Amino acid sequence: MVKDLFERIQNNKGPLGKWASQAEGYYVFPKLEGDLGPRMTFHGKEILNWSINDYLGLANHPEVRKADADAAMQYGAAYPMGARMMSGQTDAHVQLENELAAFVMKESAYLLNFGYQGMVSIIDALVTKNDIIVYDVDSHACIIDGVRLHMGKRFTYRHNDLESMEKNLQRATKMAEETGGGILFITEGVFGMRGQQGKLKEIVEFKKKYNFRLLVDDAHGFGTLGKTGAGAGEEQGVQDGIDVYFSTFAKSMANIGAFVAADKAIIDYLKYNLRSQMFAKALPMIQTIGSLKRLQMLRSMPELKDKLWENVNALQNGLRDRGFNIGDTNTCVTPVYLEGSVPTAMMLINDLRENYHIFLSIVIYPVIPKGIILLRMIPTAAHTLADIEETLVAFEAIREKLENGTYARLAEVHTVDVSDER
Repeated sequence: MVKDLFERIQNNKGPLGKWASQAEGYYVFPKLEGDLGPRMTFHGKEILNWSINDYLGLANHPEVRKADADAAMQYGAAYPMGARMMSGQTDAHVQLENELAAFVMKESAYLLNFGYQGMVSIIDALVTKNDIIVYDVDSHACIIDGVRLHMGKRFTYRHNDLESMEKNLQRATKMAEETGGGILFITEGVFGMRGQQGKLKEIVEFKKKYNFRLLVDDAHGFGTLGKTGAGAGEEQGVQDGIDVYFSTFAKSMANIGAFVAADKAIIDYLKYNLRSQMFAKALPMIQTIGSLKRLQMLRSMPELKDKLWENVNALQNGLRDRGFNIGDTNTCVTPVYLEGSVPTAMMLINDLRENYHIFLSIVIYPVIPKGIILLRMIPTAAHTLADIEETLVAFEAIREKLENGTYARLAEVHTVDVSDER
């Protein structure tokens, strides 16, 4: 007997979906209102926002808003129509690609409509069934989904673990010798949850012993790391060793879109083989011209990155000085690790938002192990030292309530379902 396809969906909402009845609209899918920035409105109250990836504070910058508005006035939201290959090519697209390539010190670049689908498609285009993929077990979902399309062998290594990397490179080398294929090694410049840089310098050093090509997703490193802001590769002095460099505009550039950069021969190949771009409408002029403006500001206004890091250091040092566990982040991403169940985490976040007027992202099981609460903060250049001090005071208060059981007692009264999570 054939089952109804939807039976499983109706009976099992998934590890996050099972919380929807009490979480949606507040803990997940929240609605933030007002101008993008550190102070926004949530449920009718002003909150101090640590949950948008606007690293350089460009999202609401008057020059950026003017560039976006002027582009919208001149071109509307639809132009250009069609895919780049057919009818969507413009001088602005080519100019942005050339400027991005120069900025990240690569020979050529290609624009992508979205980072997620772009990465999925890049992986799919770079490998055949005979090739082997080696990638970090903590890779972003876009990398995981790209690897899932691969019809050949793939090996994961323990997160940022050099011994595990080499072991899997050895396995991949042996397998590639049998299949007649090559090896694609994938990591991130910055891991967005924990805030650690990928071990790019050490990975590039492995190239002296093993024959592989390196693809780096540097979404959180672009604009924030390196002397010029060119990312984690520049920060670690190995940008030349990155064969394919990828980043999104959704972080430092405060926009929609992404790009991939590499030697011209590789980019020329990708232009004609990236299915997510060949069969999709070109990036609209609002985003294209807007990104040209953002890139110009990123290059010409180093004070933005300087202010960002002033805030990062103040926040992270303040948390460490107060005994909070922020792991081994060495980037702007600021995780705070606490202990507690999912219901306890809900009560903590509710208190933080309602009584301390602080909004930030919460990460819980199954994204991280049971019993751990990860509060993830993204400092930006638009935050102030007063914002940071206010947040540090609030964190000391919520830690006391967490440790004395206040949130656990509230959770017993105010949450339902999934007792296995307690």
